[in-house]
Amino acid sequence: MTNTGRKARLHSLLNRLVGLPPAAAIAALADICLPDARFLVGHPVNECIGVEAFVTRFLAPLQSALRPLMRRDDLFMSGTSRTGSGDWVAAMGHYVGNFQQPLFNIQPHDRLAFVRFGEFYRFDGDRIAEARIMVEFVDLARQAGQMKLPPAFGSDMLFPAPASHDGVMLGAADPARGDASAALVEAMLGDLRHYTPGSFDSAGQTGTGGYWHRAMLWYGPAGIGSNYTYDGFQKDHRIPFLTGFPDRVGGNHFARFGDGNYVCSGGWPSINATHGGDYLGVAATDRKITQRVMDFWRCADGQIMENWVFIDMPDLFLQMGHDILP
Repeated sequence: MTNTGRKARLHSLLNRLVGLPPAAAIAALADICLPDARFLVGHPVNECIGVEAFVTRFLAPLQSALRPLMRRDDLFMSGTSRTGSGDWVAAMGHYVGNFQQPLFNIQPHDRLAFVRFGEFYRFDGDRIAEARIMVEFVDLARQAGQMKLPPAFGSDMLFPAPASHDGVMLGAADPARGDASAALVEAMLGDLRHYTPGSFDSAGQTGTGGYWHRAMLWYGPAGIGSNYTYDGFQKDHRIPFLTGFPDRVGGNHFARFGDGNYVCSGGWPSINATHGGDYLGVAATDRKITQRVMDFWRCADGQIMENWVFIDMPDLFLQMGHDILP
């Protein structure tokens, strides 16, 4: 089966899965997953081996909490990873429902909730061998009035779909365009690793020939927030992050690929650092930390237009000695 075929098959299954009772969901997943498929979900779910554990520990609680559960995909893409890890399908969007039952100690407010997700599925032939799934439980707590982090520097908001409204790509895309998009993002990441202390500037990011469009949008997780223009990104995320973790080293990605104008990448963990400065209300602990990350980018005309970012904030803050879930 081609990557395009895997993408179409998985899109159909995932959108059907949210409405199935647990036993039927287990059976449906068993048809497409290897018996020992490994599901890595953000904290507090973490590792699940096999589809029964995944449904019991993640999908069924989600269905019980958000009623009736609906899935809205804003990005759906596939490709062969440039890191050598094989063939993947990735998605970004929201789980939607009326929040009516507790979910991982987050108490319901009995109102509509949008819970954003990022997902990567690795295929071995026609079967799923592993999945990496990030769900914004902290933002659900924020929506329900139970936020334990200080107000975000950026804007707390619903992650919008791509401005071009073409992110769910179930057909075949031009491989050359996907490769060009991925090469642009990789070049940006390569230069972003190095910065000037004090100004926190990195080469090549903005201006004539810069990687980022002057009207770039960066959508960040709860606790950080979203921002507009590169100056907004620097102010709301990058400077606070580099202040908190000045020796950070990233790039350990389990997958990275392009599909048309879109690129996705993830690390589990991606970043290794020392908590050497204050970060989002937590004073420096000098502890070694790791960070699970997923990114999705939209490119156009040789520049990056939008970036959707997922960070496993509960896992990160536990390493700093703080439980930020209720």
